[in-house]
Amino acid sequence: MVEIEALDAPFGAVVGGVDLREVESTAAAAIGEAWIEFGLLVFPDQHLTPGEQDEFARQFGDLEFTATPLTNLRRDSSLRTDPDDHFVRSLQGNEGWHHDSTYLPLQAKGAVFSAEIVPSDGGATGFADMRAGYEALDDDLRERLDGLAAHHSRRYSMERAGLHIADDVAHQLYGYDVGEPPLRPLVKVHPDTGRANLLIGQHAFDIDGMPSTESEELLDRLNADACAAPRTYHHEWTVGDAVLWDNRRLMHRATPHDPEQPRRMWHTRIAGDPTTETALNY
Repeated sequence: MVEIEALDAPFGAVVGGVDLREVESTAAAAIGEAWIEFGLLVFPDQHLTPGEQDEFARQFGDLEFTATPLTNLRRDSSLRTDPDDHFVRSLQGNEGWHHDSTYLPLQAKGAVFSAEIVPSDGGATGFADMRAGYEALDDDLRERLDGLAAHHSRRYSMERAGLHIADDVAHQLYGYDVGEPPLRPLVKVHPDTGRANLLIGQHAFDIDGMPSTESEELLDRLNADACAAPRTYHHEWTVGDAVLWDNRRLMHRATPHDPEQPRRMWHTRIAGDPTTETALNY
């Protein structure tokens, strides 16, 4: 029987009593309902293979991409420690708060993420509740945001973080350049809950029709306020953990760890529904 226990946080739950390799329809339905209710589900002690992780993720939609390693290890198991290595810079770019794939025409629905190798200290993954972030706004700011939309770009967020990627290697990084930056509303209604959520994060820039300086100031304010206690939770990883999060409600970020220690995580991204997650200008 699926056992669900709320985290000691404003959102999220730990799920027990289930082996994600063998999720039958009743359990899958219960997990799906909990996912929408809590936004983040933590499944301890699963130790999934990449293929098993993908099969579990397919319970919740088509895949944007199959299990992909996020790691500081090369294929020969040597460590990437050079700060000028563009793969290292790409990993560092994940340390800003963001929704996945807002920089693509179709925003992701969610993701399954699991831990194969973890450092002895650091490397937690943070999550922030954008539904709670919107609900914490005062009425005047909510009214100001109504109808506003911002562009999203991974190139923008990397450059602003000081993580320049040379043009000759940029094509190797997922979603770095997609042509016209997608335009997305600052406030988006969740298609399953009907609740309003902020849609912001480090990839958002140049609010349509607003001067760049004013846009940057507003987005920075929204990000700082929304991604603050009590609206955040940081998951400290244990080998074998898997999590499922709702990318339409939560932002997330990586946190630093000792670059001399190996870390390998596996990310399976669940594709968004084109009827609800397509950018306004696509």
